[in-house]
Amino acid sequence: MRTIRKALERGHFDFGWLNTYHTFSFGDYVDPQNMGFRSLRVINEDSVQPNSGFPKHPHKDMEIITYILSGSLEHKDSMGNGSIIRPGEIQRMSAGTGVMHSEYNASKTESVHLLQIWILPKSKGINPGYEQKFFTNTQKQGKLCLIASPDGKDGSVTIHQDVKLYAILLDTHTSVTHAMSRGRHAWLQVAHGSVTLNGITLNQGDGVAMSDEHEMKIVGNTFSEVLLFDLN
Repeated sequence: MRTIRKALERGHFDFGWLNTYHTFSFGDYVDPQNMGFRSLRVINEDSVQPNSGFPKHPHKDMEIITYILSGSLEHKDSMGNGSIIRPGEIQRMSAGTGVMHSEYNASKTESVHLLQIWILPKSKGINPGYEQKFFTNTQKQGKLCLIASPDGKDGSVTIHQDVKLYAILLDTHTSVTHAMSRGRHAWLQVAHGSVTLNGITLNQGDGVAMSDEHEMKIVGNTFSEVLLFDLN
């Protein structure tokens, strides 16, 4: 079974400093028909203008992943972490019992383009935590590069849920195949470019949910960057 979520069907707000698209119901975008998929709750595609950002605000009981596509984002939180997140890096923040954080584009000239991802944790009330790791283009080129997992396998960040998140870079006409285990589900999000998934053409911003499939074959139509979520 496949459910396609086209880019232009997403919720959209342009606040001037922030241009944002919501794959699932989020904030002022209320969409009872699209509240997430399995434990995947939020995929927001954000473009933040220079000298702008998200002021300090709270989160609780959520696994929050930040994936930078271009530009850089300055992170600060109540756990004492402070860092700059750049393309190739993935940040995981477990909000758990509660955390305050801010995200700011400190550049005076360059906007930052990112995906903000929320995953519901396996259990509530865990201790807050933070990780940030870098993955090269070589690791992702034509490969399923594991960047987040429940056990930190292959140097991935550790999330408190039975989800494996892969990043993939594809050139035109190159492909990867992902075998889906029985009872598992998948979400594919096109971060950049255009791909064909099992005969379905998907462009930047498109996403697709898949259940009861044996495998996913992803072919690049152009140079493309995609995220693949393997979900329970």
